[in-house]
Amino acid sequence: MDLDQLEKNIISKKTFLCLGLDTDLNKIPKHLLNSEDPVFDFNKSLVDRLSSKIVSVKINTAFYEVRGKDGWSSLEKSIHYIKTNHPHLFTIADAKRADIGNTSSMYAKAFFEKMNFDSITLSPYMGQDSVTEFLKYENKYAILLALTSNEGSNDFQIPNELYLDVVSKSQCWDNSSKIMYVVGATKSDYLKKIRNIAKDNFLLIPGIGAQGGDFEQTIANSTLSSKRILINISRAIIYASNDKNYLDSAEKVVNEFNLRSL
Repeated sequence: MDLDQLEKNIISKKTFLCLGLDTDLNKIPKHLLNSEDPVFDFNKSLVDRLSSKIVSVKINTAFYEVRGKDGWSSLEKSIHYIKTNHPHLFTIADAKRADIGNTSSMYAKAFFEKMNFDSITLSPYMGQDSVTEFLKYENKYAILLALTSNEGSNDFQIPNELYLDVVSKSQCWDNSSKIMYVVGATKSDYLKKIRNIAKDNFLLIPGIGAQGGDFEQTIANSTLSSKRILINISRAIIYASNDKNYLDSAEKVVNEFNLRSL
């Protein structure tokens, strides 16, 4: 998907929301467990219900890889369904890959060609050559971990402002317009510094909801020069209820966030 179109979708839908499908077989409504693929059915139902009220879907691959081939099958079916039936949704493989060049090339082929995701999260700490392969694809995007929402970000990312090195140096790489950045909502005080460097890049912002990030403050600090943000919310939406009314509960949460968005 072209990023200009994604920005238009944000404006027309009046939402920054990215639906995080961190789907855990042990947490989905029990009435779905008798189906052939409960995880896929759960994902499908959520996307079908919420597609008009979100602009993006992020699939965290760890929740699928843990189930081996069955989980990988659910992942492939989910992304194929979304791309086929909801092509207006920007898709993110939350896989946190990146390695030496020839390995990154294989990761890029897997997620961009085989599964047709629009973007993938990457750990940038092996440097430019670990990201380059992902930036060669038209209308495909690399989302670099800049400042994450977990407590451990204080170990390496914040001391000496390493997160600013990631953002500033990557701005000089070829095809840097295809780079997006992960910035946790629990670190919203740092968003202004990041926006001063990455004035027009998309920011993927997790940490709202279950992790306690402040929604309004995050929007205010991240939209100083651009409205190019995606606010990912996972557990607060998908597990709003584990009863048969789970879709109604999920939609209620989405509606509440959207009323506070734009």
